[in-house]
Amino acid sequence: MPKTTVQRIAQLVGVCVVGLSFSLPAAHAAADGERKVAPKTRVAKGVKTSSTRQKVKVRSPKSVVVRSAVPEKMSFGQIAGLHNVLDPLSLKSSVALVIDQDTQEVLFSKNDHAVLPIASLTKLMTGVIVSGANLPMDEVLTVTQADVDTEKNSSSRLRVGTSLTRGELLHLALMSSENRAAHALGRTYPGGLQTFVGLMNAKAKMLGMKDTRYVEPTGLSSLNQSSAQDLATLVNAAHADPVMRELTTSSSYQVAVGRQTLQYNNTNRLVKSPNWDIGLQKTGYITEAGQCLVMQTKIAGRKLIMVFLDSAGKFSRIADAERVRHWVESLPVVIQKIKVAESIMLSDG
Repeated sequence: MPKTTVQRIAQLVGVCVVGLSFSLPAAHAAADGERKVAPKTRVAKGVKTSSTRQKVKVRSPKSVVVRSAVPEKMSFGQIAGLHNVLDPLSLKSSVALVIDQDTQEVLFSKNDHAVLPIASLTKLMTGVIVSGANLPMDEVLTVTQADVDTEKNSSSRLRVGTSLTRGELLHLALMSSENRAAHALGRTYPGGLQTFVGLMNAKAKMLGMKDTRYVEPTGLSSLNQSSAQDLATLVNAAHADPVMRELTTSSSYQVAVGRQTLQYNNTNRLVKSPNWDIGLQKTGYITEAGQCLVMQTKIAGRKLIMVFLDSAGKFSRIADAERVRHWVESLPVVIQKIKVAESIMLSDG
Protein backbone atom coordinates (compact mmCIF):
# COMPACT_ATOMS: atom_id res chain seq x y z
CA MET A 1 0.00 0.00 0.00
CA PRO A 2 1.50 3.38 -0.99
CA LYS A 3 2.59 5.72 1.76
CA THR A 4 0.60 8.84 2.38
CA THR A 5 2.21 12.17 1.58
CA VAL A 6 2.46 13.16 5.23
CA GLN A 7 4.13 9.85 6.04
CA ARG A 8 6.62 10.36 3.26
CA ILE A 9 7.33 13.90 4.43
CA ALA A 10 7.74 12.73 8.00
CA GLN A 11 10.36 10.23 6.87
CA LEU A 12 12.24 12.82 4.85
CA VAL A 13 11.95 15.76 7.19
CA GLY A 14 15.33 15.05 8.77
CA VAL A 15 17.14 15.90 5.54
CA CYS A 16 18.44 19.46 5.98
CA VAL A 17 21.28 21.89 5.50
CA VAL A 18 24.57 21.64 7.36
CA GLY A 19 23.57 18.57 9.31
CA LEU A 20 20.87 20.23 11.42
CA SER A 21 17.97 18.15 12.69
CA PHE A 22 14.70 18.78 14.49
CA SER A 23 11.72 17.02 15.95
CA LEU A 24 8.48 16.72 14.00
CA PRO A 25 5.73 18.69 15.76
CA ALA A 26 2.35 17.23 16.49
CA ALA A 27 0.25 16.86 13.36
CA HIS A 28 -2.17 19.66 12.63
CA ALA A 29 -5.43 17.81 12.18
CA ALA A 30 -7.95 20.65 12.24
CA ALA A 31 -10.08 20.67 9.11
CA ASP A 32 -11.03 23.83 7.23
CA GLY A 33 -13.54 25.86 9.19
CA GLU A 34 -13.00 23.95 12.43
CA ARG A 35 -12.77 26.11 15.54
CA LYS A 36 -10.88 25.09 18.65
CA VAL A 37 -12.54 26.10 21.93
CA ALA A 38 -10.40 27.29 24.80
CA PRO A 39 -11.28 26.27 28.36
CA LYS A 40 -13.86 28.45 30.07
CA THR A 41 -12.29 31.45 31.73
CA ARG A 42 -13.75 33.41 34.61
CA VAL A 43 -13.45 37.17 34.40
CA ALA A 44 -14.60 40.01 36.55
CA LYS A 45 -18.00 41.41 35.77
CA GLY A 46 -17.89 44.09 33.10
CA VAL A 47 -14.37 43.24 31.88
CA LYS A 48 -14.06 43.20 28.08
CA THR A 49 -11.51 41.38 25.96
CA SER A 50 -9.01 43.58 24.13
CA SER A 51 -8.21 41.06 21.39
CA THR A 52 -9.58 41.81 17.96
CA ARG A 53 -8.77 38.28 16.79
CA GLN A 54 -11.09 36.45 19.18
CA LYS A 55 -14.83 36.07 19.37
CA VAL A 56 -16.32 36.19 22.86
CA LYS A 57 -19.69 34.72 23.65
CA VAL A 58 -21.07 35.65 27.09
CA ARG A 59 -22.47 32.68 29.04
CA SER A 60 -23.06 34.48 32.33
CA PRO A 61 -21.96 37.68 34.06
CA LYS A 62 -19.00 35.78 35.50
CA SER A 63 -17.79 33.61 32.65
CA VAL A 64 -17.07 33.71 28.95
CA VAL A 65 -16.08 31.13 26.33
CA VAL A 66 -13.22 32.27 24.12
CA ARG A 67 -13.25 30.86 20.61
CA SER A 68 -10.12 31.37 18.56
CA ALA A 69 -10.38 32.63 14.99
CA VAL A 70 -10.28 29.94 12.30
CA PRO A 71 -6.57 29.24 11.54
CA GLU A 72 -5.31 29.62 8.02
CA LYS A 73 -4.90 26.37 6.14
CA MET A 74 -1.32 25.14 6.41
CA SER A 75 0.91 23.91 3.63
CA PHE A 76 2.13 20.33 3.66
CA GLY A 77 5.59 21.60 4.52
CA GLN A 78 4.28 23.53 7.51
CA ILE A 79 2.35 20.49 8.74
CA ALA A 80 5.50 18.36 8.49
CA GLY A 81 7.61 20.95 10.32
CA LEU A 82 9.95 21.62 7.41
CA HIS A 83 10.01 25.33 8.23
CA ASN A 84 11.71 24.49 11.53
CA VAL A 85 14.91 23.71 9.65
CA LEU A 86 17.43 26.56 9.79
CA ASP A 87 19.86 27.27 6.98
CA PRO A 88 22.88 29.58 6.55
CA LEU A 89 21.00 31.93 4.19
CA SER A 90 17.83 32.17 6.32
CA LEU A 91 15.61 31.26 3.40
CA LYS A 92 11.85 31.48 3.77
CA SER A 93 11.40 28.43 1.55
CA SER A 94 11.24 25.20 3.52
CA VAL A 95 12.80 23.33 0.58
CA ALA A 96 15.66 24.61 -1.57
CA LEU A 97 18.26 23.22 -3.93
CA VAL A 98 20.97 24.94 -6.00
CA ILE A 99 22.95 22.86 -8.48
CA ASP A 100 25.73 23.69 -10.92
CA GLN A 101 24.15 22.62 -14.21
CA ASP A 102 27.43 21.70 -15.87
CA THR A 103 29.11 19.77 -13.06
CA GLN A 104 26.00 18.65 -11.12
CA GLU A 105 27.71 19.91 -7.97
CA VAL A 106 25.22 20.69 -5.20
CA LEU A 107 25.99 24.18 -3.92
CA PHE A 108 23.11 24.45 -1.49
CA SER A 109 20.43 22.08 -0.24
CA LYS A 110 17.64 22.14 2.31
CA ASN A 111 15.10 19.34 2.69
CA ASP A 112 15.74 18.56 -0.98
CA HIS A 113 14.31 15.02 -0.81
CA ALA A 114 11.00 16.01 0.82
CA VAL A 115 8.01 15.18 -1.39
CA LEU A 116 5.51 18.03 -1.56
CA PRO A 117 2.72 19.38 -3.78
CA ILE A 118 4.27 21.40 -6.62
CA ALA A 119 1.33 23.54 -7.82
CA SER A 120 1.90 25.10 -11.26
CA LEU A 121 5.44 23.79 -11.51
CA THR A 122 3.42 20.91 -12.96
CA LYS A 123 3.03 22.98 -16.14
CA LEU A 124 6.72 22.48 -16.95
CA MET A 125 6.02 18.82 -17.61
CA THR A 126 2.82 19.76 -19.45
CA GLY A 127 4.92 21.97 -21.71
CA VAL A 128 7.60 19.32 -22.21
CA ILE A 129 4.99 16.80 -23.39
CA VAL A 130 3.18 19.22 -25.70
CA SER A 131 6.36 20.68 -27.19
CA GLY A 132 7.95 17.29 -27.69
CA ALA A 133 4.92 15.81 -29.46
CA ASN A 134 5.46 17.96 -32.57
CA LEU A 135 1.74 18.69 -32.82
CA PRO A 136 0.72 21.59 -35.08
CA MET A 137 1.09 24.76 -33.02
CA ASP A 138 -1.28 26.64 -35.34
CA GLU A 139 -4.16 24.22 -34.72
CA VAL A 140 -7.10 26.06 -33.14
CA LEU A 141 -8.35 24.64 -29.84
CA THR A 142 -11.46 25.72 -27.93
CA VAL A 143 -11.80 26.14 -24.17
CA THR A 144 -14.77 24.15 -22.88
CA GLN A 145 -16.59 23.72 -19.59
CA ALA A 146 -14.35 20.73 -18.92
CA ASP A 147 -11.41 23.15 -18.58
CA VAL A 148 -13.05 25.16 -15.80
CA ASP A 149 -11.34 24.68 -12.44
CA THR A 150 -13.52 22.73 -10.02
CA GLU A 151 -10.56 21.90 -7.73
CA LYS A 152 -9.83 25.40 -6.41
CA ASN A 153 -12.51 27.41 -8.26
CA SER A 154 -9.84 29.73 -9.61
CA SER A 155 -10.75 32.43 -12.10
CA SER A 156 -9.62 32.78 -15.71
CA ARG A 157 -9.93 35.37 -18.44
CA LEU A 158 -10.29 32.58 -21.00
CA ARG A 159 -14.03 32.16 -21.10
CA VAL A 160 -15.71 28.94 -22.17
CA GLY A 161 -15.89 29.05 -25.95
CA THR A 162 -12.61 30.94 -26.39
CA SER A 163 -10.61 29.64 -29.35
CA LEU A 164 -6.83 30.00 -29.51
CA THR A 165 -4.06 28.12 -31.26
CA ARG A 166 -2.15 25.40 -29.46
CA GLY A 167 0.91 27.63 -29.52
CA GLU A 168 -0.97 30.50 -27.89
CA LEU A 169 -2.35 28.24 -25.16
CA LEU A 170 1.10 26.80 -24.50
CA HIS A 171 2.55 30.31 -24.23
CA LEU A 172 -0.11 31.37 -21.69
CA ALA A 173 0.25 28.18 -19.67
CA LEU A 174 4.02 28.46 -19.33
CA MET A 175 4.44 32.22 -19.03
CA SER A 176 1.41 33.33 -17.01
CA SER A 177 0.37 29.96 -15.57
CA GLU A 178 -3.06 30.00 -17.24
CA ASN A 179 -4.89 26.97 -15.83
CA ARG A 180 -7.59 26.64 -18.47
CA ALA A 181 -4.92 26.85 -21.16
CA ALA A 182 -2.93 24.03 -19.56
CA HIS A 183 -6.01 21.86 -19.08
CA ALA A 184 -7.15 22.41 -22.66
CA LEU A 185 -3.72 21.33 -23.91
CA GLY A 186 -4.01 18.06 -22.02
CA ARG A 187 -7.66 17.46 -22.87
CA THR A 188 -7.15 17.93 -26.62
CA TYR A 189 -4.01 15.82 -26.78
CA PRO A 190 -4.43 12.76 -29.06
CA GLY A 191 -5.93 10.06 -26.84
CA GLY A 192 -7.40 12.53 -24.38
CA LEU A 193 -6.56 13.77 -20.89
CA GLN A 194 -5.93 10.33 -19.37
CA THR A 195 -3.39 9.55 -22.07
CA PHE A 196 -1.73 12.91 -21.56
CA VAL A 197 -1.34 12.44 -17.79
CA GLY A 198 0.02 8.96 -18.44
CA LEU A 199 2.67 10.46 -20.70
CA MET A 200 3.57 13.01 -18.01
CA ASN A 201 4.23 10.21 -15.53
CA ALA A 202 6.05 8.10 -18.11
CA LYS A 203 8.36 11.00 -18.95
CA ALA A 204 9.06 11.56 -15.26
CA LYS A 205 9.98 7.90 -14.88
CA MET A 206 12.20 8.03 -17.94
CA LEU A 207 14.06 11.02 -16.51
CA GLY A 208 14.58 9.19 -13.21
CA MET A 209 12.16 11.34 -11.23
CA LYS A 210 11.32 8.69 -8.64
CA ASP A 211 9.48 10.99 -6.22
CA THR A 212 7.16 12.53 -8.80
CA ARG A 213 3.50 11.89 -9.53
CA TYR A 214 1.05 13.76 -11.76
CA VAL A 215 -2.74 13.43 -11.77
CA GLU A 216 -3.63 16.40 -14.01
CA PRO A 217 -1.80 19.00 -16.15
CA THR A 218 -2.39 22.27 -14.25
CA GLY A 219 -1.04 21.76 -10.73
CA LEU A 220 -4.30 22.74 -9.06
CA SER A 221 -4.46 19.30 -7.43
CA SER A 222 -2.28 18.81 -4.36
CA LEU A 223 -1.79 15.22 -5.55
CA ASN A 224 0.70 16.50 -8.13
CA GLN A 225 3.85 16.04 -6.07
CA SER A 226 7.61 15.97 -6.43
CA SER A 227 10.91 16.68 -4.66
CA ALA A 228 13.50 19.39 -5.27
CA GLN A 229 15.89 16.77 -6.61
CA ASP A 230 13.35 15.61 -9.19
CA LEU A 231 12.39 19.15 -10.17
CA ALA A 232 16.03 20.04 -10.79
CA THR A 233 16.14 17.08 -13.18
CA LEU A 234 13.02 18.34 -14.94
CA VAL A 235 14.38 21.89 -15.25
CA ASN A 236 17.56 20.52 -16.81
CA ALA A 237 15.55 18.50 -19.34
CA ALA A 238 13.14 21.33 -20.14
CA HIS A 239 16.02 23.77 -20.64
CA ALA A 240 17.24 21.64 -23.53
CA ASP A 241 14.05 22.54 -25.45
CA PRO A 242 14.27 25.95 -27.23
CA VAL A 243 10.49 26.33 -27.13
CA MET A 244 10.41 25.87 -23.37
CA ARG A 245 13.23 28.38 -22.89
CA GLU A 246 11.52 30.99 -25.05
CA LEU A 247 8.00 30.70 -23.68
CA THR A 248 8.84 30.46 -19.97
CA THR A 249 11.05 33.55 -20.07
CA SER A 250 8.79 35.71 -22.22
CA SER A 251 7.98 38.84 -20.21
CA SER A 252 4.53 39.49 -21.71
CA TYR A 253 2.17 38.24 -24.39
CA GLN A 254 -1.05 39.35 -26.07
CA VAL A 255 -3.82 37.22 -27.51
CA ALA A 256 -6.84 38.29 -29.53
CA VAL A 257 -10.09 36.93 -28.12
CA GLY A 258 -13.00 38.04 -30.27
CA ARG A 259 -12.87 41.82 -30.41
CA GLN A 260 -10.67 41.99 -27.33
CA THR A 261 -6.91 41.85 -26.96
CA LEU A 262 -5.88 40.28 -23.67
CA GLN A 263 -2.55 41.29 -22.16
CA TYR A 264 -0.72 38.67 -20.07
CA ASN A 265 2.47 39.10 -18.05
CA ASN A 266 5.04 36.66 -16.71
CA THR A 267 4.31 35.47 -13.17
CA ASN A 268 8.03 35.79 -12.37
CA ARG A 269 9.10 39.44 -12.26
CA LEU A 270 12.79 38.47 -12.27
CA VAL A 271 12.63 37.86 -16.04
CA LYS A 272 12.52 41.65 -16.48
CA SER A 273 15.36 42.36 -14.07
CA PRO A 274 18.71 43.41 -15.58
CA ASN A 275 20.41 41.64 -12.66
CA TRP A 276 19.24 38.24 -13.84
CA ASP A 277 20.10 36.06 -16.84
CA ILE A 278 17.31 33.47 -16.79
CA GLY A 279 17.20 30.64 -19.31
CA LEU A 280 14.05 28.92 -18.03
CA GLN A 281 11.67 29.47 -15.13
CA LYS A 282 8.29 28.55 -13.67
CA THR A 283 6.35 29.70 -10.64
CA GLY A 284 3.58 27.95 -8.73
CA TYR A 285 1.19 28.40 -5.85
CA ILE A 286 -1.63 26.60 -4.11
CA THR A 287 -2.18 26.65 -0.35
CA GLU A 288 -0.94 23.09 0.09
CA ALA A 289 2.29 23.80 -1.81
CA GLY A 290 3.08 27.34 -0.68
CA GLN A 291 4.93 29.68 -3.04
CA CYS A 292 7.19 27.77 -5.45
CA LEU A 293 9.83 28.74 -8.02
CA VAL A 294 12.28 26.92 -10.27
CA MET A 295 14.85 28.53 -12.56
CA GLN A 296 17.81 27.91 -14.80
CA THR A 297 20.03 30.96 -14.59
CA LYS A 298 23.60 32.16 -15.00
CA ILE A 299 25.31 33.79 -12.00
CA ALA A 300 28.98 34.78 -11.77
CA GLY A 301 29.70 32.85 -14.95
CA ARG A 302 28.10 29.63 -13.67
CA LYS A 303 24.96 28.01 -15.05
CA LEU A 304 22.78 27.11 -12.09
CA ILE A 305 19.49 25.34 -11.45
CA MET A 306 17.51 26.68 -8.51
CA VAL A 307 14.50 25.12 -6.81
CA PHE A 308 12.46 26.79 -4.06
CA LEU A 309 9.40 25.06 -2.62
CA ASP A 310 6.90 25.94 0.10
CA SER A 311 8.01 29.53 0.57
CA ALA A 312 6.12 31.26 3.35
CA GLY A 313 5.14 34.62 1.83
CA LYS A 314 3.90 36.08 -1.44
CA PHE A 315 7.27 37.62 -2.35
CA SER A 316 9.57 35.39 -0.31
CA ARG A 317 10.44 33.00 -3.15
CA ILE A 318 11.82 35.97 -5.10
CA ALA A 319 13.68 37.20 -2.03
CA ASP A 320 15.15 33.71 -1.54
CA ALA A 321 16.37 33.67 -5.13
CA GLU A 322 18.01 37.06 -4.57
CA ARG A 323 19.69 35.79 -1.39
CA VAL A 324 21.12 32.84 -3.28
CA ARG A 325 22.32 35.08 -6.13
CA HIS A 326 24.16 37.40 -3.77
CA TRP A 327 25.65 34.40 -1.98
CA VAL A 328 26.93 32.82 -5.20
CA GLU A 329 28.36 36.17 -6.31
CA SER A 330 30.21 36.41 -2.98
CA LEU A 331 31.95 33.05 -3.36
CA PRO A 332 35.75 33.33 -3.66
CA VAL A 333 36.76 34.29 -7.19
CA VAL A 334 39.70 31.88 -7.06
CA ILE A 335 37.30 28.94 -6.86
CA GLN A 336 35.41 30.17 -9.90
CA LYS A 337 38.68 30.64 -11.85
CA ILE A 338 39.79 27.11 -11.00
CA LYS A 339 36.53 25.70 -12.35
CA VAL A 340 36.94 27.71 -15.56
CA ALA A 341 40.50 26.45 -15.96
CA GLU A 342 39.39 22.86 -15.41
CA SER A 343 36.70 23.30 -18.03
CA ILE A 344 39.23 24.63 -20.56
CA MET A 345 41.61 21.74 -19.88
CA LEU A 346 38.88 19.19 -20.41
CA SER A 347 37.82 20.77 -23.70
CA ASP A 348 41.43 20.83 -24.93
CA GLY A 349 42.15 17.29 -23.79
